[in-house]
Amino acid sequence: MNHVLDLVGIFVFALSGALVGVRRRLDVVGMTVLAEMTALGGGIARDLILNVRPAAFSSVGYVVVPVVATAIVFFWHPQVERLMPAVNVFDAAGLGLFCAVGTEKAMSFGLSPLHAALLGVTTGVGGGILRDVLSGQIPNLLYDRQFYAVPAMLGSALMALLYTLDLHGWPATLAAALLAFGLRMAAVRLRLRAPLARGVTISD
Repeated sequence: MNHVLDLVGIFVFALSGALVGVRRRLDVVGMTVLAEMTALGGGIARDLILNVRPAAFSSVGYVVVPVVATAIVFFWHPQVERLMPAVNVFDAAGLGLFCAVGTEKAMSFGLSPLHAALLGVTTGVGGGILRDVLSGQIPNLLYDRQFYAVPAMLGSALMALLYTLDLHGWPATLAAALLAFGLRMAAVRLRLRAPLARGVTISD
């Protein structure tokens, strides 16, 4: 079940990467690279830090799914753009799942709860950072003020806490993922933004 959910999250993240490629007027190769890096970058970074073979290289599906997402965007990107509100829901679900799974994997390798939670956040947001850097943009995580990393942090923290209490497996993963998902969707719906430094306005 986790593998299927993993592929769903990878597909949605890959859609967002390929769409950025369209907006930046990249060719199909550039779109594919952005899709692959967005979908797999966070997990690869996590596994390299853990000094294990990246999960992305353990199954053909991890590589093929972003290619399929790229093909869909290549031929039908106007329709995909119109579906972005729905895609954003799945993106939030993918964020929650990735940060929870990333934290649980880090805990299973003996990392402290704090370090495991940080690695969980890396799993969730790392691909988006790579996407933005490769497409020549300041990462959204740094400047759009959206609550994206905060839900990932709290979801990862809950996963680390539950694992410390010897509560792990899919129920704990689901609980942590739902927390991150719920917070992210609430931030989108309520248009919550991180505060700027004192005295700084948006026009600055």
